[in-house]
Amino acid sequence: MTSTVAKKSTIIPPGIYCPVISLYKPTPRQEIDYDASYKFFSYLIRSGVDGLVLAGTTAEAVLLSAEERKELVKIARKAAVDLGRPDFPVVAGISGQSTNESIRLAEDALSAGASFGLLLPPSYWAKAVTKDAMLGFYRDVADATTLPIVIYSFPAMCNGIDMNSDTLSELAQHPNIVGVKLTCGNAGKVTRLTQEYTHEQFAVYAGSSDWLIPCLAGGGGGCVTGIANVFPKCVAKLYSSWNQGKTKEAKELQGLVAQAEKACKEGIAATKFATAHFAGPMAGITDLKAFWPRKPYAPCGEEKSAWVVKVMQHLVEVEQSFPDAV
Repeated sequence: MTSTVAKKSTIIPPGIYCPVISLYKPTPRQEIDYDASYKFFSYLIRSGVDGLVLAGTTAEAVLLSAEERKELVKIARKAAVDLGRPDFPVVAGISGQSTNESIRLAEDALSAGASFGLLLPPSYWAKAVTKDAMLGFYRDVADATTLPIVIYSFPAMCNGIDMNSDTLSELAQHPNIVGVKLTCGNAGKVTRLTQEYTHEQFAVYAGSSDWLIPCLAGGGGGCVTGIANVFPKCVAKLYSSWNQGKTKEAKELQGLVAQAEKACKEGIAATKFATAHFAGPMAGITDLKAFWPRKPYAPCGEEKSAWVVKVMQHLVEVEQSFPDAV
């Protein structure tokens, strides 16, 4: 490691983070179902994930109100406390198109019990997002809150705005910017950043589990992956097997997980259907409409649903072979 920046005062723990889907009531307005959310948060924690991410892309964050985001953080924190895990990491999406909005969302998340804030770059006027604007945005938000900030790099959701490793490295030197989630899928960023920084200085995570081993082998700290909604134990086991030196077992499981994760690449509707089909009954949530996307977006059709089951079915027995963590 070449950087001499100090370790962050609050370090995001390594591991598997689940970007939790949002669950709705089967009503015309599709209000958030907080009771079902509590059940699902509890299920994920018991299954062995290392942290929950709320109000991210998989949660349909742009369709959630500020009050809904805040309440979901409170519910997640309650689920963790009730399971005897009061310090369990809860990462809250705080992405806004303005600095002011992002600061307000960070304040809400902190007051509700969030541990960290996940922040996309501004992207509404993409041509106006210069490097200086990007750096100023993150630094201003990080200066204005005590909530530790995790950068969220996802060009496909941000009008193509990408942050190269040099830009990320500049932001890594801020004392309240603690890591990055790379949904850009660029493994080169992992190795460049981990060559400069230790996990305690600036943590680096893959944005999906189909390249978890490459990320870990390159010095990364884990991943934030939508498939953890569906098969949380499998992804947690993949991570632990690699860290325990069980390379052959980890590689085999990596392949199985990657094949299943194809379904999550098809979008929110496919991920939510998969969660309803495979994990819903295990979490005690049986109403399929709870897992529908929020309107105007539609749930999976029959053909796509059948394909999702087909490409994920091989993980069912594997998932069931692992015990609860809590």
